[in-house]
Amino acid sequence: MPGAAPALCVKICGLSTTESLDWAVAAGADLIGLVSFEKSPRHVDLDRMAMLADHVRGRAGIVVLTVNADDERLARIAEAARPDLLQLHGKETVERASEISGRFGIPVMKALGIATREDVATARPYAEAGHRLLFDAKPPKDATRPGGLGATFDWSVLESLDPDLRFMLSGGLDPNNVGEAVNRLHPAGVDVSSGVESAPGTKDKGLIEAFVHKVREAAGRPLSAAHSRELLA
Repeated sequence: MPGAAPALCVKICGLSTTESLDWAVAAGADLIGLVSFEKSPRHVDLDRMAMLADHVRGRAGIVVLTVNADDERLARIAEAARPDLLQLHGKETVERASEISGRFGIPVMKALGIATREDVATARPYAEAGHRLLFDAKPPKDATRPGGLGATFDWSVLESLDPDLRFMLSGGLDPNNVGEAVNRLHPAGVDVSSGVESAPGTKDKGLIEAFVHKVREAAGRPLSAAHSRELLA
């Protein structure tokens, strides 16, 4: 529809069972995330990743999260999961992100840890290189894993962001705060993992349903399986 607001994408990350994939799709998630990082309680090996990707293919976009993966590992991930997006959650530079996207023919979403406005400024070069952006909470210095680790960051650092800079928001989101995040920051999408779990790595059907409902309610748009196509285009 001409003049319509762009659809807001919902990604449920860290899924590791066919049951949880079905919950996410039934709730209206646009993207599902599979984690390839051994230190994470949500890690899935390549055989399981392939099975999970095949289970959901055609029903939601497939994103595989990696952390500073080398080309050999990325090639195995690409073959096993045939993902729609690679989410780079390590210290990958703009040049490395572009190299990965070009070599494997898969769009990249770069996750950036955010604590200050200076952190936000690092996003622009990735966007200018054509990569998608995900803003997450910056982990503590002694953390053994990247990402928000269930914590939010100071959203006010994003309020002066260029409105043309599209991004997904992550970091401590859950059914209780995602509506406020959508209304306040107007992200292109939201990404949740621990916020819809009953224990680390264990997804909760009711929390997934509540999260997606709160997003759609805040965005004022009905559920639609077409949401992911805009993000992946």
